[in-house]
Amino acid sequence: MTPGSGSQDPAAPAVLDHLVYATPDLDRTVAEVAELTGVRPVPGGSHPGRGTRNHLLGLGDGAYFEIVGLDPEQPAPDGPRWFGIDALTGPRLVTWAVRVTGIADRVAAARARGYDPGTPFAMSRRAPDGGRLAWQLTPPGTGTGPAPFLLDWGGTPHPSGGGLPELPLVSLTASYPDPGAARAELAALGVRWPGEPLTAGPAGLTAVLAGRHGPVAFGRGAVAV
Repeated sequence: MTPGSGSQDPAAPAVLDHLVYATPDLDRTVAEVAELTGVRPVPGGSHPGRGTRNHLLGLGDGAYFEIVGLDPEQPAPDGPRWFGIDALTGPRLVTWAVRVTGIADRVAAARARGYDPGTPFAMSRRAPDGGRLAWQLTPPGTGTGPAPFLLDWGGTPHPSGGGLPELPLVSLTASYPDPGAARAELAALGVRWPGEPLTAGPAGLTAVLAGRHGPVAFGRGAVAV
């Protein structure tokens, strides 16, 4: 899988869209990220009906880093918030998304290869400037390993094109008890793991970003390295 921000046809390779760093306390985590990296994430917007809102940083190459947490200005959603936010005791890098076009065809192809990423559905949010962003995605957390969810922006401007402050992505690593099963899910989706080779171990993701004061690792929490 390759990074990139250009347009795609349905047969083109999927590209890294964004990483998801979930937290039970968004304001506190944003302040921590700003202190560690020297760059303050900017508000993205709220997700109506989901009970969450986000802040964003650019990663370069048309990708971004999403910090998502509880939105106290929304009523509690009917079910659990995505990304396990209700059960988190601290921030955690929970998943990643790949950008595709023709998401329904991508899902059908994955199902034909033996992996069901879930049925795509529509979402939207309001940006701080009042603009509306809309997209389709598959449900996050469908896979048993570090498989991404699929995201199709359609004709909506991509969040990375809004002049986000950037922290380049240095590396992305993952471990999983059964790397072979994880690789099979990725193959069914038609994507490659965009970082170091998958290793055996407890399930988890770690991203290292190039902060102003040096590299910072984001996995279970954030730490300067």
